[in-house]
Amino acid sequence: MKLLEDAFDALPQDRDAATLVGRLHDPVEDGPAVVAVRGDQLVDLTDTAPTLTDLLEHPDAGAIARNAPARGAWPLEAVLAETLAGGPGARLLAPSDLQVLKAAGVTFVQSMLERVIEERSGGDSSRSAETRAQVEAAIGGTLSAVAPGSSEAAAVKEVLVRDGLWSQYLEVGLGPDPEIFTKAPLLAAVGLGAEVGIAGGSDWNNPEPEVALALRSDGTIVGATLGNDVNLRDVEGRSALLLPKAKDNNASAALGPFLRLFDDSFGLDDVRELDLRLEVTGVDGFSLDGVSTMREISRDPLELAAAAVGRHHQYPDGLILYTGTLFAPTEDRGAEGKGFTHHVGDVVRISTPKLGTLAGRVARSEDCPPWDFGVRALLSNLARRGLLAT
Repeated sequence: MKLLEDAFDALPQDRDAATLVGRLHDPVEDGPAVVAVRGDQLVDLTDTAPTLTDLLEHPDAGAIARNAPARGAWPLEAVLAETLAGGPGARLLAPSDLQVLKAAGVTFVQSMLERVIEERSGGDSSRSAETRAQVEAAIGGTLSAVAPGSSEAAAVKEVLVRDGLWSQYLEVGLGPDPEIFTKAPLLAAVGLGAEVGIAGGSDWNNPEPEVALALRSDGTIVGATLGNDVNLRDVEGRSALLLPKAKDNNASAALGPFLRLFDDSFGLDDVRELDLRLEVTGVDGFSLDGVSTMREISRDPLELAAAAVGRHHQYPDGLILYTGTLFAPTEDRGAEGKGFTHHVGDVVRISTPKLGTLAGRVARSEDCPPWDFGVRALLSNLARRGLLAT
């Protein structure tokens, strides 16, 4: 199965108006280049911005993307084709480098209920259908209009505690404090065309299509991209303390294809209106097609950003913040009542017209290419290329 029918399907529909930046593996330098889309080319901005962090920290990153002198250039179509084919040539990387990869959890009512279902099922997918019916009958219709942290939410909590239905997931979904956790180490994300990792031993897991925000060190949101916050439902369902094992595995954080900078054509109000499409196509003939809308998020992106960075916590190189997902697939795949889980070889596409399409193929984390290019390797490569001068 092809990841995309046309390489240009990876790009926003209004790409001529968009300010798109990202990272590319330069096979000549055997290292990453910071790039921007200009027409039908990807121009190399690495002389001006050795890292994507350097670019985003600039007060006018958009002007650099559009006008800075280019160190070199690559044909956009050829790079997209090489990326989707998984070739060794110039290919896109995840659009993040020194930014910490953080994620907000339980930011949509439907996904909050699914976390409660995982918890009450003890991570056993065979109990999910029965548990889902019980949870939705008890609390499903009461939460969609309740603002987190409000007096109404506090009143709902009192009732649910009284009836023995309270959960740690309802606490972060309805309480005053959102869940913000570390999704993966910096430089660990995979990009367009890469294998997406599901750790061995998990037989109940799913993709999480999300909008990921790029934040500067001062907390300003400067752009957005697509993300797949892969989740092992059986692991987290056993215990929320296993969240790192459920979330942070080799190739389990995907981002891309490009970061779209905020400008006159795209801003935070556009992010608030995005509809994300999730398509899963399996080698077994299974197909899933659903939509998640940012209009149903329970906490505004600005609230999530403020919870992640501020006087209480600093990120001197900025951060990428996954904002959570509405979509938790429940359609049975295999045995009745066990719900959805990935199969090796699944093609996953996450798309929205303003950000393009992030596509990848599911593999076991243990079989994905190992993550071996860390901070020391990046600094060594940039130093060798003479790019670390002050």
